[in-house]
Amino acid sequence: MIAIVGGLTAAICWASANLASARSSRMIGSSSTVGWMMLVGVLLAGPLAIASGPLPPITGTLAIWLALSGVTGVAGLSLVYRGLSLGKVGVVTALVSTEGAIAAVLSVVGGESMSLAVAATLCVIMAGIGLVGLASGDAAKAAEGAEEGSVLALAAADERRAVLFGIAAALCFGVTIYSSGQAGQVLPPFVAVLPVRVVGVVAILIPLALTGRLRLARPAVPLVILIGAGEVLGNAAYVWGARQSIAIAAVLASQFAAVAAVAAFFIYRERLSTQQRAGIVAICAGVAALTIARG
Repeated sequence: MIAIVGGLTAAICWASANLASARSSRMIGSSSTVGWMMLVGVLLAGPLAIASGPLPPITGTLAIWLALSGVTGVAGLSLVYRGLSLGKVGVVTALVSTEGAIAAVLSVVGGESMSLAVAATLCVIMAGIGLVGLASGDAAKAAEGAEEGSVLALAAADERRAVLFGIAAALCFGVTIYSSGQAGQVLPPFVAVLPVRVVGVVAILIPLALTGRLRLARPAVPLVILIGAGEVLGNAAYVWGARQSIAIAAVLASQFAAVAAVAAFFIYRERLSTQQRAGIVAICAGVAALTIARG
């Protein structure tokens, strides 16, 4: 039951964060959204990390893993929020949910063996990515004949760019998951996820504030708070659930893309093409199957 509750809670938290970031990024920009949510994350995760107790010795290898997770995590969030400001929540989050598959590939590169089931599942996930990408590309191509500067052509181009941002974010998050997992072997969960927030504040929030480019509108305040809290609490819920069953917690948590896609239909009235829906289903099913195969 703990694994089920933890996984579902993580999926809801991450889906909520992505839905809120889609709205916030269009209000104040993706960079300001990342900056503010990182500050919220530090204010929330910082005290919890301190309360986790004394830290083990920080070795050179551990420092590298922490730095790598921080840099790629910030880059990934910047990319996904940029994608969400341009394209459909269901498409972008489905692409980002492949982060686990990318981490699996990195594990193999690091020396872990890969079973035939895992290899086959990765192929399904890649097919899903291809379906989503081709659907968006076809939409952009179809609009090329439209009058230059038309709303249709711009929307199609934005959708194609959103797909590219989603894929790039998944690549970054794959590295983040892998490096955070390495650091999490010896560090408490809230300590392992804190570097991303610290790097975000230093590399994004402070420079934006110093250059006068940090934006915040009153309607965006509750959104950035929700994003920051959702990211931190989602990670904590997953770790809590994984203590009982990694496979169950990960399968349920990875479905944040499906939760976000359904919610976006009702909240933002997003409508996906048949090919996009097929691609998203393939991605979500593949991510779930991959977690089971590796669990």
